[in-house]
Amino acid sequence: MKGLKQRIDRIKPDFEKGGRFEKLHSVFDGFYTFLFTPNETSSSGVHIHDGSDSKRTMITVVMALLPCCLFGMWNIGLQHYRAIGELDHSFFELFFYGFFAVLPQILTAYIVGLGIEFIVAQLRGHEIQEGFLVSGILIPMICPVDTPCWMLAIAVAFAVIFAKEVFGGTGYNFLNIALVTRAFLFFSYPSKMSGDNVFVSLGGSQAADSYTGATPLGQLASATEPGTVITNVLGDPLSFSDIFFGFYSGSWGETSTFCILIGAAILLFTGIASWRIMGSALIGGLLMSVLANHFATDLYPVTFLSPLQQLCLGGFMFAIVFMATDPVTACRTNTGKYIYGFLIGAMAIVIRCYNTGYPEGAMLAVLLMNCFAPLIDYCVVNANVRRRLSRSEIKNS
Repeated sequence: MKGLKQRIDRIKPDFEKGGRFEKLHSVFDGFYTFLFTPNETSSSGVHIHDGSDSKRTMITVVMALLPCCLFGMWNIGLQHYRAIGELDHSFFELFFYGFFAVLPQILTAYIVGLGIEFIVAQLRGHEIQEGFLVSGILIPMICPVDTPCWMLAIAVAFAVIFAKEVFGGTGYNFLNIALVTRAFLFFSYPSKMSGDNVFVSLGGSQAADSYTGATPLGQLASATEPGTVITNVLGDPLSFSDIFFGFYSGSWGETSTFCILIGAAILLFTGIASWRIMGSALIGGLLMSVLANHFATDLYPVTFLSPLQQLCLGGFMFAIVFMATDPVTACRTNTGKYIYGFLIGAMAIVIRCYNTGYPEGAMLAVLLMNCFAPLIDYCVVNANVRRRLSRSEIKNS
């Protein structure tokens, strides 16, 4: 690594002002700081010397996503071969089937998103922003496996341009970019985001070319009879163990609560994510699930799910761990984080249970609370100011 750095340092002047390739300075700087920690420090004023920067933070989040990502690839293969009646495939056959199924989506998200950010950085003469390192992997993970790449490209371009770059880039967006992409897809192409998943054969199987099946929440949302039992692709009832470990169809990165908890532990241990947001969102979702289940009605079949099933099914846990804790779009004050997280958890369950046209409420809940996060912080700060002024007046009197 030292030899590589020396070689790159030798060509560095060519990309600086006055060099042959000064117009590509932003691209070179982004590549350089991705590989190595910058050695520049402040010469005056208040500053903090720390080996961690935003790129390292983003890479840590990507590492926290890896358990969900790897499991999701394997689960795609599992669900596909179960659906077509081939149950004797090895672990690696299942994994590589899923890997090649989602690879085009991952490449599409990164190429389009990073391409736009590189172009904008060059036009503005700014450094390459690293926020899309996380968004680029999050976007495919929260989309159905059969989402066409052209559709994903349009959604990514819309989200990066209109929800991020027009506000100034990374650190200035007030909405979560991955969820804006998902919302764009949902409202623009609802038939592809309806809660059904298509497992398309990549070759080698003579049993079927594809299989379409509803996700567990999709089954309940479309149920016409009370007491509907959610099933897997084989038609067998899903046990809580299946739900917790993620052995069912859905957006491929969201199904395994077990893997999500591993990612949550990494984020909390490294101090990147807020335990206040995660904990309060979990409490809000749990309390609302208990209330919905207590007042369950045949008109809204999702209300019959137990509180633990509510928390583990769909994208609820994934949203509160990886989306709600986004430090850019979440509340900044400690009190605000409790309020923000609680409302996300409660609203996600309310939308899921009582909006039969949209069986997954976590996306809308997080996006809505992104809009209210600045207002919550404003109210918390002003309440603190009034309280301190009141104490000051009492002391002076």
